[in-house]
Amino acid sequence: MVSKPATFNAIQLEVLWTRLISIVDEAAKAIVRTAFSTLSNEANDFACVLTDARGRSLAQNSGSIPSFIATLPATVRHFLDYIGPENMRPGDILVTNDPWKGTGHLPDVCIVQPIFLGDRLVAFAATTSHVPDIGGRIRALEAREIYEEGLQIPMTKLSDAGQANDFLVRMIRMNVRTPDQTMGDIWAQAGACGLMADRFLAMMNDYQLYDLESLADELFRRCEGAMCAAIADVPDGTYRYTMEADGMDIPFHFEVAVTVDGEAIIADYAGTTPAQPRAVNCPMTYTYAMTAYAVKCALLPDLPNNDGMFRPITVTAPDDCLVNPQFPSAVSARASVGHYLPVVVFGALGQAVPDRVMAGAGSPLWALTQTGHQDDGSAYANVLFFNGGMGALANNDGESCLSWPSNISSTPVEVAERNAPLIFHKKALRPESGGVGRHRGGAGQDILMECTNETPIAMMFMAERTRVPAPGFQGGGDGEIGDVQINGESVNHRTQHILKKGDNILVRTPGGGGYGDWSLDEP
Repeated sequence: MVSKPATFNAIQLEVLWTRLISIVDEAAKAIVRTAFSTLSNEANDFACVLTDARGRSLAQNSGSIPSFIATLPATVRHFLDYIGPENMRPGDILVTNDPWKGTGHLPDVCIVQPIFLGDRLVAFAATTSHVPDIGGRIRALEAREIYEEGLQIPMTKLSDAGQANDFLVRMIRMNVRTPDQTMGDIWAQAGACGLMADRFLAMMNDYQLYDLESLADELFRRCEGAMCAAIADVPDGTYRYTMEADGMDIPFHFEVAVTVDGEAIIADYAGTTPAQPRAVNCPMTYTYAMTAYAVKCALLPDLPNNDGMFRPITVTAPDDCLVNPQFPSAVSARASVGHYLPVVVFGALGQAVPDRVMAGAGSPLWALTQTGHQDDGSAYANVLFFNGGMGALANNDGESCLSWPSNISSTPVEVAERNAPLIFHKKALRPESGGVGRHRGGAGQDILMECTNETPIAMMFMAERTRVPAPGFQGGGDGEIGDVQINGESVNHRTQHILKKGDNILVRTPGGGGYGDWSLDEP
């Protein structure tokens, strides 16, 4: 093979980049088809990424979870620092769920495979997926430190030169309620990494590429330039925004200062609520990802994700605050905080580019995690997702019952009834739950279900905007708040509930905020 020239023309670059994206998209399809749990094959709670040999993101599957755009490449770089490229061999598969080196909480297992061309390390294939169970208490927001949240997998090898780490596999299986599903999902991720490696090496051969360095540098240069130009179009200045959220023992206060300086942008969360002795803290890796995602959505939404896009974006936060907790803080429900951050960033950027942002979403994250024993005695654990309304835009109403910013799919009723001892009696939109405005926020939904299990099941809710509504922007009204009821009574959804056969659960997801003051419109 011969090395490609240092520069590529536009056609060559488009062909090669499209090929890279097609590889990660094919790997994503493989996960959907081979994963054991609904978290991957129904909810879309995973991502596939290709990086260069230095862990810089080249391509991410088109429909992946936005928070993974920055966390997964960072995981690759952590493996490079911890294990070292000199200690990686063909056939290695690396694994961790360290929240500070992975995606922010233990249920997300990260799988990384180094890709070798001959004996040279040329790239990495990486995936992350939310497994159905990782041990500990079921996603308990009440946890006070990470040791209560489940099995911690240090940065290690799941496979060493093609030889599976049987001890690690046995340890994982022994510590989770769903050993077949959890390991099935992990091996599905490993299979997707292997597919990416095969397709990537085929591309290298097809185009006679000796390495990726010149291609990667050109991709990064162009994407960085595009993001710099988009930032430069925003008037320089510091834009501040504050927002309150439901919180736990106390309400949570978010504060951001977004500074635009030429071709660079800095988001600083000084003033945000301190870290809490509850499982809602959001590690910086997740904070950065969600902040960068908001900037991308506002300024450069059509650019595929890669390393160059992130270079002009800096994110800072004080140590031990809610969006930068330190080990061993509890972090299982970090999305309960992290999913608010794009709204906060939009609130700041909207002062400079009001037509480029969206009002507050009524669906930071709504999920129902349950565990127990089926009537046949087998243990099970399951996560069901429900979505609220999206915020309205400057030129359009908000969509109803869509997940944002997570991109998590709502669990179909038929799938939920198949995999959990529940029967659904109602699933309907909440009329007029979206905030009023020139454009109205999207509607939430009502979901009524009944426990049918002969033995009690433990159930934990992740529900937001039950006290503080999704804010409207530019004079638009707030959305309606959500609610969780058991047998007709509103309950504290921050604590675990034990349900018996015949108990009814009503989930009322919130509406999105409206955009613009409708009263200012001409008749």
